[in-house]
Amino acid sequence: MERGHALRTQSIQRKLLERFAQWLDRKKSGKDWRTLQPDDLREFLSYRRTSGRVGPTTLRLETSILRSFGAHLQRMGRTPKSMSVGLRSPKLSRKLPPSLTPDQVRRILESPSPKTPLGLRDRALLELLYAAGLRASEILSLRIEQLDLPSRSARVIGKGDKERLVLLGQAAQEAIDRYLDTARPKLVRSKSGGEVFLGNHGRRLTTSHLWGIVKRAAQTAGLDTRVYPHLLRHSFATHLLSGGADLRVIQELLGHASIGTTEIYTHVDEDRLAATVDRFHPRSNKNRSS
Repeated sequence: MERGHALRTQSIQRKLLERFAQWLDRKKSGKDWRTLQPDDLREFLSYRRTSGRVGPTTLRLETSILRSFGAHLQRMGRTPKSMSVGLRSPKLSRKLPPSLTPDQVRRILESPSPKTPLGLRDRALLELLYAAGLRASEILSLRIEQLDLPSRSARVIGKGDKERLVLLGQAAQEAIDRYLDTARPKLVRSKSGGEVFLGNHGRRLTTSHLWGIVKRAAQTAGLDTRVYPHLLRHSFATHLLSGGADLRVIQELLGHASIGTTEIYTHVDEDRLAATVDRFHPRSNKNRSS
């Protein structure tokens, strides 16, 4: 709470610490928290890994949580020194994010029917997901007052309740306008809130609804690859980078706290980088005189 973490993040942290306490009771019954050492934490993390319950990414997250917890206990005077001193997070092989081609994205966006309220809703939702590279939680919680369609922008609430400005293209602006004017009023019920995207029941969509919309759109478009909401966010970043956008600008649009998170997208632009080297580097094959 002090760090401003989202409720879901707090829940993840709480559950891990509860598991750690339960493991301590079973394996080291009676051991005082004040005598815990980094080796005790390593043993717990090893148990988590070998039990097959967590993958490398989750293990890295859990290591970070335990390290922070150890430092917190020390600051509170509960332990003479941090029980997590020297506890290092496991290194990960950076997994390259997949992305769709521009043509695949176009087919997905054009697949919902413009003749029904739900079709107009789905088209607007998909256009916005791709146009702004939004996370699932960001588009589901988006409210009408956060939209500024004349300026083709919106203010979204991202991780850690941080607000950022995102920009919309003309296609997204027009799709949202059509949805708000002709489709959303037909979905509103007495208990409807101010969220932009509503279901048949008049309430905001759930994560499950969002996944279903994206999956159906991909199937209608004839794609045989697995498509999910975050894939449109990856595609947004990939296509911006391929088009020559600055990495810092992409970082800001995605709401990444660290440029290191955004740098993973640079792998997709190898062809453009190679062409740039061939064109401008004095020792490239194309620029060397025979």
